[in-house]
Amino acid sequence: MVLTDSRLHLQYTDYGILIPIRTSKVTKVLAHLSAAPALDGLSWKLDGITEPVDRAALERVHTKDYVERLYGPRLKDEILRAYELIDAEGNHHRYAPETAVKPLSQFFEEVALLHVAGTTQTCRLALERGWAFFTGGGMHHGHSDRGTGFCLVNDLVIAVRTLQAEGRVRDAWIIDIDAHKGDGTASLTAGDQSILTLSIHMAQGWPLDPETATERGLDNPSLVPSDVDIAQEPGEDAEYLPRLAQGLEELRALALERNGRLPDLVLVVDGADPYEKDELPSTATMRLTLAQMLERDLLVDRFLTKLKLPSAWVNAGGYGDHVWEVYAQFLEKVLPEKLS
Repeated sequence: MVLTDSRLHLQYTDYGILIPIRTSKVTKVLAHLSAAPALDGLSWKLDGITEPVDRAALERVHTKDYVERLYGPRLKDEILRAYELIDAEGNHHRYAPETAVKPLSQFFEEVALLHVAGTTQTCRLALERGWAFFTGGGMHHGHSDRGTGFCLVNDLVIAVRTLQAEGRVRDAWIIDIDAHKGDGTASLTAGDQSILTLSIHMAQGWPLDPETATERGLDNPSLVPSDVDIAQEPGEDAEYLPRLAQGLEELRALALERNGRLPDLVLVVDGADPYEKDELPSTATMRLTLAQMLERDLLVDRFLTKLKLPSAWVNAGGYGDHVWEVYAQFLEKVLPEKLS
């Protein structure tokens, strides 16, 4: 089942934000699937995010002070920082407020909280049906006390903590195959055996570039390792799939060693930004072909299916006019078998 919502079709430029996040990342995927012969007659889509999200959900993951800032007069400052819309000299960066048709203050509720709600609802669908995909979510750079890397909060950990608080989930995995290290997720779950994490990412890309990695010294939470960390150097794209396969086996073994059991739920951060046609400059050191991207997604899906683990997928990072191709090909391939 694919969870989507027409509110996800918004343009970031409506808020004056010039980051290359295109509505095609959702709309072209849905159009492609609607025309796919293999899906004809199948009920594959659920329209409408209905999951409620309150401050208590955020405070299970983020500090009370940070949540207070998000709900108070300092919200705009937090958005400017998280989305890197102001440079070191205080000038606008990838931000043109004079072109905005919506106030930036609405971004928190209309975008960030909507993604939190969608990710949590997708996890519920996965528990009920065994598999679900959300055309949003994946804010894996959200830290306990701040937002970074286009992530105001961390929807992934919030979703798991919500289900744990309800007693629906005891243990979970978060498998992050976005181009960027899942640093917020790693730091938020460090030392907690109930949430094990895997991240395969650029070794030299943000947030691990020297300037970012040293800006907060040794206590920089971006340097906290995932339970299974796989760092890809430039030019190692041919090794990506074998390393991912090995990492998945390491994660399984680690869960059995530490918890004596496999998880109740797996969240997959299915970023499209390792794709060679991604347009974000910081992803340039990872250049997987479209065929490699499909094999990546199928590798993870087959691994989890073999273990009979409910999985909730979120589409995470992906920038520019071509990233929709990554999700379209994967969903067209797996949906018929998931719905049979």
